[in-house]
Amino acid sequence: MVEWLGGGLQNLLQRFKSVSGLYVVKFKLMKNTVVCPVDQVNVDENKVRFTAFLVLVIAITYLAIGNWLLIAILLVDFALRAFNLNVYSPLAILGGAVINQIKLKPKPVDRAPKRFATFVGLVFLAAILTAHVTGFLLTARLVSGVLILFAALESLAGFCAGCYVYSWLIRFKLIT
Repeated sequence: MVEWLGGGLQNLLQRFKSVSGLYVVKFKLMKNTVVCPVDQVNVDENKVRFTAFLVLVIAITYLAIGNWLLIAILLVDFALRAFNLNVYSPLAILGGAVINQIKLKPKPVDRAPKRFATFVGLVFLAAILTAHVTGFLLTARLVSGVLILFAALESLAGFCAGCYVYSWLIRFKLIT
């Protein structure tokens, strides 16, 4: 059972629906409905947030020095995490090691929204890398700014934009 009370968010509706092996949870928050993929597998939110912080640092470094290799490294790392190969992801490994060293208590959250957000990030990184190597540097920088915004929201505020993007894709019937 999913409960979300706090922050003034009430009138929680939940409805499960099978979508390609995942469950979808619908939250009715005020007048907006947010749909989140759910797969019943937990990950440590602290590790996810620290990994997002590393992404934030690398993406800001890319903006500062303009080296496309930084985006290529992020692209490979996102691909590993998006396809459930976290054990090979350098950022996930480093994030886990740091969280273990500072002995933060694990905070389990469902993996599916984080994985979906990783797929979205993978698309953004592919767009950034393509724009950069084809000479569209302003486009690469603008898309990098969006990636930085999402990484900052996840790492600093614990806000995962994946559910909102997922909701829009369903609303515009781009996915079912």
